[in-house]
Amino acid sequence: MALPAGTVPWQARETEPDREAPGGGEHACRALPDTFVERPGPCLPGWVAVLTALAAACAAAVLLWRAGALPSWLDGPLLPRSPRTGAGGPLWAGLVPLAAVVLLALSGLARGRPGSVRVLSRCGSYRGTVRGTGLLWISPLLHRRHVDVTLRHWRSRPIDAVDAHGTPLRVELLLVWRVRDTARAVYAVRDHGRFLREAVEAAVARVAARYPVDDFRGERPTLRECERVADDLTRLIAAEVRAVGVEVFSATPVRIDYAPELAAAMRRARVAAVDAKRRKAALDDVLGAVGETLRGISERGLGQLDEYERKALVRDLTVALLTS
Repeated sequence: MALPAGTVPWQARETEPDREAPGGGEHACRALPDTFVERPGPCLPGWVAVLTALAAACAAAVLLWRAGALPSWLDGPLLPRSPRTGAGGPLWAGLVPLAAVVLLALSGLARGRPGSVRVLSRCGSYRGTVRGTGLLWISPLLHRRHVDVTLRHWRSRPIDAVDAHGTPLRVELLLVWRVRDTARAVYAVRDHGRFLREAVEAAVARVAARYPVDDFRGERPTLRECERVADDLTRLIAAEVRAVGVEVFSATPVRIDYAPELAAAMRRARVAAVDAKRRKAALDDVLGAVGETLRGISERGLGQLDEYERKALVRDLTVALLTS
């Protein structure tokens, strides 16, 4: 669909900050011409069109009755006798515009449904958006394009990414979004759904590169912290797609896993790290028990141990507790 006359595609215009992006201005939303801002479109209640069509039909029936063009069995029982003025030029001069009014009134009737709006245009020029529900009348001379504005959930396919250590990953997201500005969604980009999917892939790549997927030492944040990762993804995606009239409510990772070629090796490394932590915790407990034993012997005066005897006792107690 052509752009409104006198406008320039938003990709070719200078950009300026819209709102502060995540990370203190890390990402700026592109600005669009005011022409793309959604505005109400021309629309009338449907009952106005229905009454207009009925009035025009009644006027046409009166003209036909006066000309005697109605069936003869209607004269008398149902209608007064027709004066039968004849079907001449004046009759057709009255019937043609009345028929046009009826056709125009009935062809413009439409049923508005919640969650579905119509973007109106004429010769490629944006004329407005109709969000009304129920029976409506929209000029049949305007081109109508339906846009779904309901809240939608979309689960992405596995997206390839790498973490802060360069480890290949597979990430799946659950995205909650909707179209907020229909004018921008229709005119600012050819396909806002595809634009959204590509923005999601770019945001996943940027966020995944900030953290490691696992930190076996527990010294820094990882991609396993879903709340942190979800907040970063939501801010990045929302800032990117705001320019095309799309509103993002949440972007939650539902699965973060290693690439298939590395999954088995990383799983073994994770098991080894967990086992090492368990062994370290057990050794700390044993050493604590040995220290308490030596302290108890000294406090109760059960015997004076020299350095050699103390080391031997520590060794024996440690071995006994670890093997028990």
